[in-house]
Amino acid sequence: MSVVIAPGPPPSLDLLGPLSSAALQAALSLFPPFTPALRRHSATHHSLILPPPPFPAGPLVDLLTSLPQQPGSAIPAAQPVADARTEPAEGGPAAPAPGRAARPPAGPVTPLQQDLLLDTVAHPGHGLHVGQVHWRWRGPFDLERFSEAWQSVFGSEAVLRAALGPARAGSRAGGGAAPGAAPAVFVHAHAAPEIVWHPAGSGADWPALLASERRREFDVSRPGPLRIALVDEGAATRILVTHHQAFVDGRSMRLLLDAFYRAYLADGRPVGGERRPDLRDHLQWLSARDLAPARAYWAGATPPRGAATLPARTGARPTGGEGHGVGRRRLTPYEAARLRDWAASHGAAESTALHAVWALLLHRATGERHVAFAVASSGRGIALDSVERLPGPLQVALPRHAVVEPGGLVTRLLADLTGRALDAATYEWVSPGQIHAWAGRAPYEAELTESLLAFEPPAGSERPHTARASRESLSEALAEEGVRVDPVEAVGPYTGAPFSLSAGHDGEGGLVLTAVHDRARISDCDAAEILAQTARLMRELPATARESTTVAEALAVLHGAPVPHTAARPSAPLRTLRAPAHPGAGTVCLIPPPDAPPGCYDALARIYPGPQALATLPDGAPADAAACLAALRPALAAGPPLLLGCFSGAAGLAAEVAERIAEQGWQPPLVAVAGTPDGGADSVRELARTLMAAAQRR
Repeated sequence: MSVVIAPGPPPSLDLLGPLSSAALQAALSLFPPFTPALRRHSATHHSLILPPPPFPAGPLVDLLTSLPQQPGSAIPAAQPVADARTEPAEGGPAAPAPGRAARPPAGPVTPLQQDLLLDTVAHPGHGLHVGQVHWRWRGPFDLERFSEAWQSVFGSEAVLRAALGPARAGSRAGGGAAPGAAPAVFVHAHAAPEIVWHPAGSGADWPALLASERRREFDVSRPGPLRIALVDEGAATRILVTHHQAFVDGRSMRLLLDAFYRAYLADGRPVGGERRPDLRDHLQWLSARDLAPARAYWAGATPPRGAATLPARTGARPTGGEGHGVGRRRLTPYEAARLRDWAASHGAAESTALHAVWALLLHRATGERHVAFAVASSGRGIALDSVERLPGPLQVALPRHAVVEPGGLVTRLLADLTGRALDAATYEWVSPGQIHAWAGRAPYEAELTESLLAFEPPAGSERPHTARASRESLSEALAEEGVRVDPVEAVGPYTGAPFSLSAGHDGEGGLVLTAVHDRARISDCDAAEILAQTARLMRELPATARESTTVAEALAVLHGAPVPHTAARPSAPLRTLRAPAHPGAGTVCLIPPPDAPPGCYDALARIYPGPQALATLPDGAPADAAACLAALRPALAAGPPLLLGCFSGAAGLAAEVAERIAEQGWQPPLVAVAGTPDGGADSVRELARTLMAAAQRR
């Protein structure tokens, strides 16, 4: 028996091989009871419709493909069970539950959204690309009015009614989206905010709530990429808003909070109509872009291979750490003003001063002339009318490259970085994934940059005479009702970069530096040293750097300071067994069963007749869902079709991986299961036949 799993919804199994009633009933008796919907196509081909997850489809397949068939009668011809399937809604995601029906798609996800979603797929449970803002509400708090105000905002903001679904409707056999196809964006007619109230005395722990809300994943198939938690502290109500960066970036939150306060002051009634431009206008604007000029620019502006990407020396040993660490340093208002004045005296912004400091640290740690890092941009410097008032996923991290010579002038470095920033501003609507491809880098090649710098301007600085005045008038109107709200505090998102550094002004005019590091690559001690050296250079450069100061002289203030270390980049996530026969042929990823011998799929590469690339996890790699998903990121980024295959014993893991991919909006890949992990000739031939049968269904 071999099986092809179609993850659904609802999930179904194509059973290929002789099937007896006794064998099927014996297998089903070991799993949660349900009424099977079975269709007989022939004596050796049946379709079985399963309940949706958490029903253990993978373990059932492992059992069916590992046990010999029991003697008994064959399955009789059955009534077709097309009605047992939940057919996809016209133009919308498959199998919408109540309240999930969508209109026709607004368009495919943007390249930037795809990058963020791929990071989420590859790092399950890490809370990547989830932002948070929180503040205290002092004075009378009307929960009903609060909820109605947010409902009003959801009604007027398309991005808050957005969700993801398969790119095209229809069954796989009938020309639907190929397995592995990126999702599309659907804007629903209605959506409701998720608001959870934690009453006084409920024992809600604030740090634990922050962490748990970050880790709790968004269901991107449902509208509402924003949720709210309220904690009654007695004297005040603490408000936490958690948002998915693939829909709502940091600047969007400021716009949405202003809209909420206006709706609240109007007693929860809608204020104006739907905001325009909105997410749909941005999708349309992007689809009309000519990519040739952007491709030509970024092909030349991409950091070269070998550029220093972390301000640390690569060590031989891994750190042994897990998760993310956070550190903070602060420049006083006087130090922040001095840095700003020093940068301005050389025709640069204070954000460029941070970039120059980072370039110096990259050079100091590695000795490389070429350095590279990513810089966060608002993504709103585009020719779309009123784009500065558009909530959506526009903020992007773009690569920045500089050449740092020991004898070069610091002022020249500032001027160079300023020029590069101005040049890149024309093309800030592209994504890192696009730039990676335009640079001619292979999907599995290392990232162009490994550190991210973000400089948040003071609130209202984008439109100083309107945005700031609007916020002041909202505060005054709230005060008339006895309500005072504290300044909003932002908790930046974790990213896929090993080290990210954000800078922002606090209420007193100081400059707060917040570093987030991946503990698997950089230890807490080394991350703290990187942050300390950054702050020290930002304090010292304005006092010591002159027109004639060289890079070597500027770095002298760090003489004797240790050089931080970083663990080496992880090795290639997949081992390629065979290259594709032609571009666009797709990829077959082979999941090894537990305790499978090394190279169990090597023989398959010699006999499999399909055109796809064949790849598997490296020998010794952990055979778990997280490792598989991380390995599959480049294959998903490269585009469809994607097919998963395995010997019996790995079906549970492969099905889990396919379901996880589907949860992030991708068309889930089929899973072909056949043979045993001994790697024998019969097992290899059976798996090859099953893979071909699955590939022909796309």
